[in-house]
Amino acid sequence: MHLLAATPGQIDDGKEAVDLGQTPADVVFISAADTELAALSEARGEMAAPPALRLANLTHLNHPMSVDLHIDDCAKQSRLVIARVLGGTGYWRYGAEQYAAHMAEAGVPLALLPGDDKPDAELAALSTVSDEDYAALWAYLVEGGPQNAANFLSYAAAMLDGGEKPAPASPLLRAGVYWPGAGVSDLATIREMWTPDAPVVPMVFYRALVQGAGLNPINRMVKALLRQGLNPLPVFVASLKDPVSTATLEHLFGEASPSVILNATSFAVGSPHQGDDSPENPLAMPAANAAPVFQVVLSASSEEAWAEGLNGLSARDIAMNVALPEVDGRVLTRAISFKGEAYYDDATQCAIATYRAQGDRIDFVARLAANWATLRTTPTPKRRVALVLANYPNKDGRLANGVGLDTPAATVHTLSLLADAGYHVQNAPADSDTLMQAIMAGPTNWLTDRHDRAGGVDLSMADYQIAYGQLPWEVRQRIEERWGKPEADPFFEPGAVDCGRFKLSVLTFGNVVVGLQPARGYNIDPTESYHSPDLVPPHNYLAFYIWLRDVHRANAIVHMGKHGNLEWLPGKALALSETCLPEAVLGPMPHIYPFIVNDPGEGTQAKRRTQAVIIDHLTPPLIRADTYGPLKDLEALVDEYYEAAGVDPRRIDHLRREILSLTAATGLDADVGMAGEDEDTDLAKLDAYLCELKEAQIRDGLHVFGQSPEGRLQRDLVQALVRVPRGDGKGPNASLIRALAADFAMRFDPLDCDMAAVWDGPRPEALTGGTWRTNGDTVERLEDFAARLINGEEVPPGPMSGAVMDEIATTVRPAVATCGPNEGAGLLTALDGRFVAPKPSGAPTRGRLDTLPTGGNFFSVDSRSVPTPTAWALGWKSASLLIDKYLQTNGDWPRTMLVTAWGTANMRTGGDDIAQALALMGVKPTWDTANRRVTGFEIIPSTALGRPRVDVTLRVSGFFRDAFPSLIALVDSAARAVQKLDEPDEDNPAAARARSGEAQSRVYGSKPGAYGAGLQAMIDEKLWERKADLAAAYLDWGGYAYGADATGTRDREGLEQRLSQTEAIIQNQDNREHDLLDSDDYYQFEGGAAAAVSTLQGRDRPIYHNDHSRPERPVIRTLDEEIGRVVRSRVVNPKWIEGVKRHGYKGAFEIAATVDYLFAFAATTGAVKSHHFDLVHAAFLEDEDTRAFIERHNAPALAEIAQRLAEAMERGLWTPRANSARALIEALA
Repeated sequence: MHLLAATPGQIDDGKEAVDLGQTPADVVFISAADTELAALSEARGEMAAPPALRLANLTHLNHPMSVDLHIDDCAKQSRLVIARVLGGTGYWRYGAEQYAAHMAEAGVPLALLPGDDKPDAELAALSTVSDEDYAALWAYLVEGGPQNAANFLSYAAAMLDGGEKPAPASPLLRAGVYWPGAGVSDLATIREMWTPDAPVVPMVFYRALVQGAGLNPINRMVKALLRQGLNPLPVFVASLKDPVSTATLEHLFGEASPSVILNATSFAVGSPHQGDDSPENPLAMPAANAAPVFQVVLSASSEEAWAEGLNGLSARDIAMNVALPEVDGRVLTRAISFKGEAYYDDATQCAIATYRAQGDRIDFVARLAANWATLRTTPTPKRRVALVLANYPNKDGRLANGVGLDTPAATVHTLSLLADAGYHVQNAPADSDTLMQAIMAGPTNWLTDRHDRAGGVDLSMADYQIAYGQLPWEVRQRIEERWGKPEADPFFEPGAVDCGRFKLSVLTFGNVVVGLQPARGYNIDPTESYHSPDLVPPHNYLAFYIWLRDVHRANAIVHMGKHGNLEWLPGKALALSETCLPEAVLGPMPHIYPFIVNDPGEGTQAKRRTQAVIIDHLTPPLIRADTYGPLKDLEALVDEYYEAAGVDPRRIDHLRREILSLTAATGLDADVGMAGEDEDTDLAKLDAYLCELKEAQIRDGLHVFGQSPEGRLQRDLVQALVRVPRGDGKGPNASLIRALAADFAMRFDPLDCDMAAVWDGPRPEALTGGTWRTNGDTVERLEDFAARLINGEEVPPGPMSGAVMDEIATTVRPAVATCGPNEGAGLLTALDGRFVAPKPSGAPTRGRLDTLPTGGNFFSVDSRSVPTPTAWALGWKSASLLIDKYLQTNGDWPRTMLVTAWGTANMRTGGDDIAQALALMGVKPTWDTANRRVTGFEIIPSTALGRPRVDVTLRVSGFFRDAFPSLIALVDSAARAVQKLDEPDEDNPAAARARSGEAQSRVYGSKPGAYGAGLQAMIDEKLWERKADLAAAYLDWGGYAYGADATGTRDREGLEQRLSQTEAIIQNQDNREHDLLDSDDYYQFEGGAAAAVSTLQGRDRPIYHNDHSRPERPVIRTLDEEIGRVVRSRVVNPKWIEGVKRHGYKGAFEIAATVDYLFAFAATTGAVKSHHFDLVHAAFLEDEDTRAFIERHNAPALAEIAQRLAEAMERGLWTPRANSARALIEALA
């Protein structure tokens, strides 16, 4: 790609340019550290003859225009400019480069100093002062304190006037103990303030707060901890990477062993990037006593911005104080202080800011620390635990939701683990079916007959009112405005002689209870609620958690599996306030969350909004789809046809007719795309389709938390893990089947070949099997050999496969085998109130073996580095293939597309979706090569693109909005830059629309504080009549614009305009550990967009569901192709059906969920055909064994499947091929 003439672009994060309005002076000093600015302001005021000084906050100089104004009006007319750049040029590249260039031109000395005590060669190279002066100035700031601040100014004056230079910097203690009122102190003095034998809680913070008088939040935090009966140990450090600070912590922890650690420093000791070397985390050293570490945020934003908005924190705060600390295993608590203006210093023309503590946030953190300390110190037999199961949709066939997890079996196994560990567990269910029957006997979320059921527990109205009355008035007002008084709740039962009670779905097993999480409320009044994305939960929801906290007196709550609805309740994205619903419901409760390893996004939501400690678990085993039933018969006919070619023409004609007849009878011809115009071409398509279908990866059953797959399941998972290359893809990291192909001297790539092409290579005897005609047959033989090799039935045929097999023996198989024990140990560690080690997250079968073994507290990504160069390479390739396919199909270039971007997927991939969207626009990100951070973008010249730019609209998920404000700014800035280009209309449709006066917003998402796309309740509760109703819900929920001039501004009309012009809808899937019929998110976003576009335009547009599971080989498919592929490879495949049958109730749940999602795609798109419903009906209901399995283990699910298929018929989405189908469905529904 030729980029020499690329146009550079700057990311506009929505902050407007600030004119500091400063006049020239002797010395200009710029820093992002308010404590530093305050110290210099105070020092200047104490000096007899200070230099003329201008102080500027670097955060006010982020916008390019702000930089330009300050340079022109102040800096280049001054005598000396000094800037302290925390994080290096990667955080302030435009500023650093512009000041360097203009100061050099004006002859003004410049010192760009590191923001910490680590040398920065790039900053030094841009500076023009002498090395001696550079070192002296830096030393004064590194050491800090009043005297060094005064000497810093004196030294700067001496540089200008040639006077005597002051003494070198006086070293201050790099780390030590602090106490309010006493200043720098020692442990012996602090012990006098402590309560004997109370838990010790270190509070670790930056030395800069001591240096610059920013201690108000620390002082108040210490007092709050004392009120909770804890022994606070305030420790200041230069950095957690500083050897002196680390040694100080080790000594203090050794003398006063911590129970819980609070940390207010930024960044991470470890690295989120695979392969990076990192120093040891001092907060996890042996002396730290395995104390859990909680991140306390001293926000750089204003209290007003936090209080009035729903973002919670700025993009900078999220990166420095949330995302990176998660890499060290820290659990986010709250922001306990914000920046506020203390006074305006006329002499320096600068507003001097200080930290303003938030009392109620400090109190929350102190209570959370106390509860974790109590959890740790409570003897195991007395420890009280709640295991909470999710339930959505709110049907009895869909209890105990958990993606990829046999949640009931996992719960039974967890009860066993707890009992074995010494917890008081009584009368635990023998198996998962027993557990689920007990739950269904009581009052579930199914409202129809809950009053007729016995069981569960009661919360008296009196107890409810006591707890409810303690909630903030604003929360109670919102709940009562929507739901009325508590007595109106359907879970409430009036009392004959008392004030009544709430009936709750909770089973008690000694000190451990199992509860069913209440519904969000959409099921209570669906017609009024479906259009409320920020719906507050009803009274019964609060009653459930009140019972767990106040009646059961739980020491910890464990939400079992991805995912519940607590972390998705309305409120701030993170740094919650007391009126945010997740906090109002859960409170400062120790929260532990077993969560699937391949979903960092939604797990991160729980970490950031409900202070969860994640215990990640393994994905389900994977297996090759292979072939079965009619497909196997058809494959045999196709093989016979090609073998007969040129030998027996009459036999060929007969076989051709038989093949075409069979494909037409099963609808396979439509899925394959057989046009019927050229039989030979159709047969070639069919041959390729059958080959690819066999090699599809599908799940084989579910994972059970705490148990590793064994036997064949372990073998199949190991084989899936080494099927693709890992790391550098060489030697032991190579793909196993690629290595086998090389050892067998096969000159082809089994991971990237034309499966239907005739095989003309070697045919080693070791590769046994049936027909050997095509590349696909060769791949199948290699896969079979690989399975035998992993089983120990064969020996490696050469050195390349031998190296991979050694890696399997020493690394891969042990990692898989230890997942189960690690998961159980991780849960017990967390319940002991101890630190759970951090680990990476991601899709293991996408080459991410570093995510195994599971059982740790996973982290996600450094949001500043997204999209990564690797993601850009895939995004560019995928965009190019997508444009080519559209051009081939439609005969013209695509000019307007809608791309969906989810937070989870972009965390897993490093930003594939964003990279693809930028590539479609003709824009490339730019990176700081030293630290991998995205610094801006460049616009690829139209001549280099060789095609029109695509006008891309991005529909982001709610979590994406919360986690990636910087990416929203990147895409928005790039889109606006493209719209400003002076290019012909036909080459730049976005610019043409901008010139015609159309709105410039290109990023849309949910209402601030809300999540989802609005279709789930519509589909589940049957609230729609026409596709237009589903379109309206999608537009209503997603009609909020984001970008430089909008932070969730209501703009449904703008979204409608964008979708009325959309020519194609894009959804990418980045791994094969799940598929589009596994989750409601796909139909809500992809199907919702399709319904909206179809309704607005009066015609269907292409929907592309792209396969990014192999980064080196993205595959572009239409939604129609993907639906057919998934139905045949997984949904009706006996391998998958037999796999879920191992899981009783949850297996039947999975079948019912698949039918639901298939129906939803039929409702929103034209991709689901009648023959797909025929296949599903035959596999699940007509098949007597499968029907009996569902009825035996999960009778409600059988009725729900029948009802959903009946609805498909009623709505005209399915016309059954068999007349008997309707009668059977009516009997079961």
